[in-house]
Amino acid sequence: MKIALVHNQTPETLSVAAKFKEMCLSEKIEIITDHPDLVVSIGGDGTLLSAFHKYEEQLNHVRFVGIHTGHLGFYTDWRTYELPELVESLKHDKGESVSYPLLDVRVKYADEEEETRYIALNEASLKKMDGTMVCDIYVKDELFETFRGDGLCVSTPTGSTGFSKSLGGAVIHPRTEAIQLTEMASVNNRIYRTLSSPMIIAKDEWIVIYPHKEDRLILSVDHLTFKKRSIERLVYRIAQERVHFARYRHTHFWDRVEDAFIGVKKNDRNERTKER
Repeated sequence: MKIALVHNQTPETLSVAAKFKEMCLSEKIEIITDHPDLVVSIGGDGTLLSAFHKYEEQLNHVRFVGIHTGHLGFYTDWRTYELPELVESLKHDKGESVSYPLLDVRVKYADEEEETRYIALNEASLKKMDGTMVCDIYVKDELFETFRGDGLCVSTPTGSTGFSKSLGGAVIHPRTEAIQLTEMASVNNRIYRTLSSPMIIAKDEWIVIYPHKEDRLILSVDHLTFKKRSIERLVYRIAQERVHFARYRHTHFWDRVEDAFIGVKKNDRNERTKER
């Protein structure tokens, strides 16, 4: 078993990383940087996103595990006090994993002949630096609407709990192979009309966006931001690659959603403790 560590620089995380590394070395678990079997992120979901993009060229053989040093995340299964259990799982690893869909983003920049490709674990958003963004939206090469507003967001099922949800998008189970388009503050009146509802696009369909003005657009892919480049066209679809998480103990998706946004089970446990 060869693992790579990716962590943030907070004091707590550095302490956990040092402890985890020491435990792994004592069990003869090799820690490397290039071509690992498993990538362990220590921090939060943002750290795991960084780990994903660092190793996105190796998605066909690498798996991910997240140790969170804050509240329970959507990609981070293990808590800091569970390091011995995680190391034990690493020792008896059988290669089991659970996989989720990813977003394929193709961008045609005005100053390049070939498309540039990005992969998103959560979402890709398009905004304008100032003023109203105007663009034509196509679904499977058929014009669907002309959008006017602040921006657009296309998310994966796992990413549906992030930025897309804050825009009114649906929360989608990650076994559903689809992408979701949500609008940011669309202009709707007697002259300009958009659907103004989230759109869930099937696996065999794709979204094409043609901005009316190519410049002053900001493209974000997960936590990465690209700006000050003229964009002629963007194409979004389900990626051929998938992200794989080691399945030692993977928290059920709806348990993650409940814990993050509702907390009924946690409150119920607290009330029972008080009654005792």
